[in-house]
Amino acid sequence: MTEPLHDEPAHAEVTRSDTVYEGRVWNIRRDEVSYNGETIVREYMDHTGAVAVLALDEDDRMLLIKQYRHPVRTREWEIPAGLLDVAQEDALTAAQRELAEETDLTAARWDVLAEFFTSPGGSDEAIRIYLARDLAPADESFDREAEEADIELRWEPLDDVLAAVLARRVQNPSLVIGALAAHASRAADWSTLVSGDTPWPRRTRPVGAGTGEG
Repeated sequence: MTEPLHDEPAHAEVTRSDTVYEGRVWNIRRDEVSYNGETIVREYMDHTGAVAVLALDEDDRMLLIKQYRHPVRTREWEIPAGLLDVAQEDALTAAQRELAEETDLTAARWDVLAEFFTSPGGSDEAIRIYLARDLAPADESFDREAEEADIELRWEPLDDVLAAVLARRVQNPSLVIGALAAHASRAADWSTLVSGDTPWPRRTRPVGAGTGEG
């Protein structure tokens, strides 16, 4: 019987690890790695990880936000999302906070919809997408600034979002993966979902691996 398809965690020996650039949000790390009998050097974004929220109402409409993203010079349609940059905050709590802060909504039902690495050849960023349902207005409205100051909200049927994905009219990876996963999961009567508080072993390398930290 063929083994189910799955990624395999692997931790090659890191013989040296240095932070070569410290940024405001994330850093660039250079690792020397012993792999297949040789030493290789890899530089990558050392990222906190992030969460995203696919909020779905009783009419199967997705809540989208339009936000300016400077690196790609685009106001793109997204789903609510944010960094895991609050100390000791677990991923589900972060997702609940981001939904409230970006859309002034709460949700009574939370499930894990999908997880992915954004760019595994150059970043250790992992994102977990939650499906949020049974939505209600938050107790307070949040002040938004910078790129979030002119966020535009839009409710769009899931099927129409999927059509926009397949027509390449929307490009945000969390939206794309979330819409595809939600459409497939709905067709399976949501049997692919797991509870929102399911543990998430998102680290791609052991904490404190390597020597020569700079």
